[in-house]
Amino acid sequence: MKRILPITILLSGLILTSCVSNKKYAALDTQYKDLGQLYQKTQLELTESRAKVKSLEDQLEHERKNNAALKEAYVKLQSTLDQSIAQNSQGNVNISKLVDEINASNKYIQHLVNTKNKSDSLNLVLTNNLTRSLSREELKDVDVQVLKGVVYISLADNMLYKSGSYEISERAGETLSKIAKIIQDYKDYEVLIEGNTDTDPISKPNIRNNWDLSALRASSVVQALQNTYGVDPKRLTAGGRGEYNPIADNNTADGKARNRRTQIIITPKLDQFMELIDKAPETEQASAY
Repeated sequence: MKRILPITILLSGLILTSCVSNKKYAALDTQYKDLGQLYQKTQLELTESRAKVKSLEDQLEHERKNNAALKEAYVKLQSTLDQSIAQNSQGNVNISKLVDEINASNKYIQHLVNTKNKSDSLNLVLTNNLTRSLSREELKDVDVQVLKGVVYISLADNMLYKSGSYEISERAGETLSKIAKIIQDYKDYEVLIEGNTDTDPISKPNIRNNWDLSALRASSVVQALQNTYGVDPKRLTAGGRGEYNPIADNNTADGKARNRRTQIIITPKLDQFMELIDKAPETEQASAY
């Protein structure tokens, strides 16, 4: 009986130790999974931050080029003034008239700067309105650019159409509905749907060549916007550019994939665009420069 008692105590200790170890293991396993999820989230945030940094770097480079152009204009004006002052000693220049011309030129340059700032603000608003409605997954197949108030939305063909066809895929429905919402928000804008292909020849009995395929794909998008999403057809234009408007090398698979695309180009009418960026300077001021 005395021997049985120590053995019982030993077994009880082992069981308790095993329970504690299992709890520690479970806690560590939970912590490991939490850290894994945190790592994945951090990687996504890092990728998004890098994309934003690249966009800001591109904007900075663009602004540097604009500043260089303004500096060049200033140097030309200064050179004109210097030459005029030199000629004035010979009585060939009216200084008063020259000053007026320089002032008019300066006003015109300031107008261009103000116009550019307003145009940039418009571009930013349009870009934000588009990208904030698209999910991260959709943005992998949708490229959005805004240049001088014109919105360019490029859609990959593997997202938009059924394989080897010009019929809209079910996958594209949700994305097109969001783009249609943007088009409806800007009711006075014209919308051009432009189909593009790679250089591979098409082999379909009812499609003669890439001209036909690109035009049919553009027409499919136009009809979807009209019939499914209620966009006024008077605002819509369908066009095909075949293989003749590439943005990448057709000698590589990746280049061909980039060239197979449909662009939705949203453009304000000229008079409406001028209202957005304010009125142009008077003819006399513009001609003075």
